[in-house]
Amino acid sequence: MVTKRTICVLLAIAWFPIITAAQGLDTTKIDQVLGRSGQKTGDVYRVGFPRTDLQVTVAGVSIKPGLALGSWAAFSGSDANASVMGDLVLLESEINPVMSKLRASGIEITAVHNHVLNETPQVLYMHYLGHGSAAELANSVRAALAVSKTPLGAPATPAPAPASPPAFVKVVEDSLGHKGTFNGGVLAFGIPRAETITENGMTLTTPQGVAESVNFQETTSGQVATTGDFVLTAEEVNPVISALEEHNIQVTALHSHMLTEQPRLFFMHFWAAGNTESVAQGIKVALSHIATK
Repeated sequence: MVTKRTICVLLAIAWFPIITAAQGLDTTKIDQVLGRSGQKTGDVYRVGFPRTDLQVTVAGVSIKPGLALGSWAAFSGSDANASVMGDLVLLESEINPVMSKLRASGIEITAVHNHVLNETPQVLYMHYLGHGSAAELANSVRAALAVSKTPLGAPATPAPAPASPPAFVKVVEDSLGHKGTFNGGVLAFGIPRAETITENGMTLTTPQGVAESVNFQETTSGQVATTGDFVLTAEEVNPVISALEEHNIQVTALHSHMLTEQPRLFFMHFWAAGNTESVAQGIKVALSHIATK
């Protein structure tokens, strides 16, 4: 005779795969494939691949990897049904080999373009989006990176953080009215947009590249360089350009990063180097024209 206890056990077994899938990604499996760990924010697991192999100067400023040379992959969903999207920093000679590897795995290329100007050597940025099992996607990303010179070994142990951040950090944070993250000599901000953003029906969050991204690096005492990208709706584009121009901040690119996002978005990249207070004030004014949280 089938007892109530037996029925409960059978139901628990039947529901176990569904419950497991609902728990999201097993990030340890992704780490094993990629050879490094990332950062979990909500339901998104983002892994970085900084181009520490490149010595890039922009308008004579030697830039740190965290300022503008950070390739990344952001995973979401479950082990069996995952999505990955990201941005790869590549030399011109690496573009087509990496693209071929990604396309061979069924991963979509959503943009290829510049983010900065006057850099040496020239670097380009490839945005992509894929769907499948998390392990397969991680393998595809690693295989694509392997045909570039992107360092894939275990990252070096970071230098100990200073007891207190440099003076420019407080100046910038006070000016913008936001708290940033200081790491590797770079002060980074990710300021979310006010509205919900979707791609192929998937709701996107800050670590998936849809926040106002602003990075600062100290060049000399009292001086900083800044770059990043503003995520804009159509009506915000030209007011932000005007605000940047009024503060001597260059617009270095205006383009899309995705294909089917809602609402339609434009990504505006910028560059400035100069007095910390002046540069931060220019960024603050530009942000005032953007609908952010």
